[in-house]
Amino acid sequence: QEWKNTFATWDPQDFCNISKVVLPTDTYWSPPIFILERVNGQNSNLDYTAVMHNGSFDSTQAFQVTLTCSLMILKFPFDTQTCNSSIASFLHPAVTDLVMKTRRTPAEMMKDSQSYFLTDGEWKFTNLNIIEYIEELGDGEFSVVTYVISMERQPTLYILNLILPACALYLLDMAVLFGPSSLEDKANFQIAIVLGSSMLAVILNNILPTSSNKPPVIGTH
Repeated sequence: QEWKNTFATWDPQDFCNISKVVLPTDTYWSPPIFILERVNGQNSNLDYTAVMHNGSFDSTQAFQVTLTCSLMILKFPFDTQTCNSSIASFLHPAVTDLVMKTRRTPAEMMKDSQSYFLTDGEWKFTNLNIIEYIEELGDGEFSVVTYVISMERQPTLYILNLILPACALYLLDMAVLFGPSSLEDKANFQIAIVLGSSMLAVILNNILPTSSNKPPVIGTH
């Protein structure tokens, strides 16, 4: 975070050419902001702010935060999810007190985010957009900055463990149904195929999230 306080200025020549000091965060006023989609998290212990002689404040704090997102898994496992991280301060109206702006462009933040993201996980970080707007709440208008994060699921694991076995079972079912085997052999094969399909359905039910409004296509067949 960066902001200016015109009451916290000094001439470095009057103070041994000191142009920067580091003070506890609660020494001066700081913007009280929070994340709207935050469920829980852990705050950092970096409770210090750098103050420049021209009144510029620079505060860097690291947060480990769990957010809530609405999932659309209709195209699972080839789905792309979008999650929002909205930063706001509903204590200071935007018209008179506080307006939040992003210092870097979405392209710059996208590059930094890709460098921090773990690429060997289930998700692939694809895009980052920034939306700055004014939110009307009650009788006031408040500044909000929303980071729109797009993630693409890596489908390789699900293709190998779900889609290919399911296709193999369906092909085997058709081969047995139209094959020259006796009725008793076909019945035994059909029972085995039904048991295999049931196991795949149980596995699919355990790995899919339950917060989606529409079930995945693979789960409806």
